[in-house]
Amino acid sequence: MILKTMDQISVYSMFLKTHITYLVRCLDPKSILYVCIVVLVTLWFYWLFFVPFVWKKYLDDVSYSKVSTTEDFCRNDHKRDAINRIRKAKKNSSSEMPPPFPNGWYGILESSKLRPGEAKFIACLGEKLVVYRTQKHKVFILDAYCPHLGANLGIGGRVVGDNIECPFHQWSFRGKDGGCNNIPYSTSIPRGTNVKKWISQEANDFIFIWYHAESTDPWELRVPMQAQTKNVVYHGRNEFYINCHIQEIPENGADMAHFSAIHNESFLAGSLAPSISVLGQLGCHKWNASWFPASGKGKHIAEIALTHSLKLIGKVYCFQMNVSGKQIGPSFVYLRMNSSTFGQIQVLQTITPIEPLLQKVIHRFYGPRWLGPLLKVFIYGESIMFERDINMWNHKVFRRNPILAKEDTSIKQFRIWYSQFYTSNSKKFSEVTNVGW
Repeated sequence: MILKTMDQISVYSMFLKTHITYLVRCLDPKSILYVCIVVLVTLWFYWLFFVPFVWKKYLDDVSYSKVSTTEDFCRNDHKRDAINRIRKAKKNSSSEMPPPFPNGWYGILESSKLRPGEAKFIACLGEKLVVYRTQKHKVFILDAYCPHLGANLGIGGRVVGDNIECPFHQWSFRGKDGGCNNIPYSTSIPRGTNVKKWISQEANDFIFIWYHAESTDPWELRVPMQAQTKNVVYHGRNEFYINCHIQEIPENGADMAHFSAIHNESFLAGSLAPSISVLGQLGCHKWNASWFPASGKGKHIAEIALTHSLKLIGKVYCFQMNVSGKQIGPSFVYLRMNSSTFGQIQVLQTITPIEPLLQKVIHRFYGPRWLGPLLKVFIYGESIMFERDINMWNHKVFRRNPILAKEDTSIKQFRIWYSQFYTSNSKKFSEVTNVGW
């Protein structure tokens, strides 16, 4: 059978070689150049409209280059040491910080990252988890370590029906409740043999987990994304790792003064020092924002309204966009951006605490197919703008009682609203033991 297959491949290769040689002989150099140009242009258009744009930065990729070059004893190859010193300084101020893991829904994995029949190990929120998808596309989340001898179910675990099978001794655990339902070499199952089952939900291209220190029932996770409609497709994502407390990231939405302070200069000026770049004035961004919390059953939701305009020269404005956003719980944001020129763009943001002061942030971008080229520019620009915020977060400390100007009332409102996600049993920094602490 193998020899037969090899013979078929050989015949097919000879067929291709013969026909390609024939085409080359028949075509003159100009025709070959024309064909190459057509192929390259076709591939370029395909990339513009159909290939998602991805921008990913690790912890040491943003803002730490300045630290590693301004200190005589810290060279580029010792950037990690510089980062660890800053993280240690932040840890020393942890007494001012709220608990590291607020209560709420967390998007811990993108749906596209988990295939049917696949299991993955995820470490976040001070927990070690196995996330797996059955062949029928159901998703379950359990504690990762087998109660037998401690094997990691997410590393080599096998998905069998709705169950996850331990790779060490093939003990099997149900996804619906975490109970053990089979030990292949035993006729009995010890009492209490189970792993914790976590409440989860899959919505709009993310797998969410419900995390709550008081074991409270979850609120309904309403995600108003319209990615399922024919007119809206996925265009790309960015991903960042940030050295800060989780609360500092959504607090930016209520910090009105920071928009003009660090986001006015053109994204062409870059993220590290835009105010001194010669490209900073090639299109200035103007912002007008407001933030307000909801009440009643939707008290876990806050909203931001933002108007953005791009000024080219003098008072000439070439582009205006209205942004409406919903902060849903402590870690999830849905943004809808409307422009009379380009239509609607939708953005999903999730924050996942990997460690107490290490946040993973993902933005996913959606819009009409025909907006592909513009959305690639938009994703690039948004990534640069977000890195300007990361420059602040990576190096600042959290102030429990900051001195605020009278114009900073929305920051005070935000902190009162966000405090609902901390309860009496929320883990304190001193109770969390993770790598790097």
